[in-house]
Amino acid sequence: MSIDNSVNGTASSTVSSSPFLKAIVQQIRGQDTYGTYRNWADDLILKPYVVSKQKKREIPLDGEVDPLTKARIMAFYRGVAACIEKETGLISQVVVDLSHEGFGWVLVFSGRLLLVARTLRDAHRFGFDSLEKVAEEGTKLVEKGIDLAKRFPEVGKL
Repeated sequence: MSIDNSVNGTASSTVSSSPFLKAIVQQIRGQDTYGTYRNWADDLILKPYVVSKQKKREIPLDGEVDPLTKARIMAFYRGVAACIEKETGLISQVVVDLSHEGFGWVLVFSGRLLLVARTLRDAHRFGFDSLEKVAEEGTKLVEKGIDLAKRFPEVGKL
C-alpha cells in the first residue's frame, strides 16, 4: 500500500530540481524525532513556507511568535548553511535571535566569517508566495555565502 501525501495529489518538480529545497526538507526531517514526516512528500513538508499575501494579512502581529514559525525560520537558514557547507567544505552554523514581537536577526557563520546576516521583521508572517520564491531566495543567500567563503577562506576556517 502506497501513501500519497503530496499537495493536491501531485509531486512537485520544483522540489526535485532545487538543491536548496532538498536541503530544507533534509533539515526538517533531521529534526523529526518521532518520524512524523517520514512518509510525507517533500512538497507537503514545504507547504507551510508558502503563505499568500492575503493569509499574511490575516496573521496577527500581537503575541509571541508561534514555535512552528520559529522552527520554520531555523530550518530555512539551516538549509542555507547546509548548502554553503556542502559547496565550500567549511562547517557553517546558524544563530537566530528573535524577540517576542517578531523582530530580530539571523546569522550564518563559519569560523570567524559571517556568511549571511539578515534582519527579521514580522517573523509571525514568515513565508513566501510560492515554492519557487523559497528556492530563489534561498539560492541567492547560498550564492552570496559561497562567494564570501571563497574570497576569505582563511577567515572561515577555525
